[in-house]
Parts: sequence; C-alpha cells; structure tokens
Amino acid sequence: MTAADLARVDVPLPVVAEQAGACAVLRDAMAHTRSPSDQLAYALDAYLVTHPDVPVSTDDDYPAWAADLAARTANQTRRTS
Repeated sequence: MTAADLARVDVPLPVVAEQAGACAVLRDAMAHTRSPSDQLAYALDAYLVTHPDVPVSTDDDYPAWAADLAARTANQTRRTS
C-alpha cells in the first residue's frame, strides 16, 4: 500500500481541525443526552459540519421570517433591559 498524496487534499488543515473539534463537541453532547430528538439534531449538525457544501436555507430564502424574528428579538431585549 502506498501513502496518499497529501497535495490532493482539497480541505485546508485549519478547516479540518475546526471540523474535528466541532464533531468532538457534538459526540460529547450526544453521549450525554437520552433524548432521541436531541441525538438526531446533534447527528444532523455533525453532518452539516462535515459537509459544508450541503445546500441550506438562509434568511434570504425567508425574508418575512427573518424580519419577524428580528422584531421579536428586539421586543424581548427591550423587555429585559
């Protein structure tokens, strides 16, 4: 067996390190919950961390929702201040 040509790796080392750290945090969180929905959420988070090209929606896809969330957040901030 021959060693892999590391020049072909297309993910920069700092990105790999960041992904590894995030996955470790998610694995730890999964290990400390008994909630199936939490475990699923952590597993999906880990998938998204390790697959950054997966298409996900953004605020631009739902402008009314983003504006509503901003308004609710502003109202909560005013009440707690």
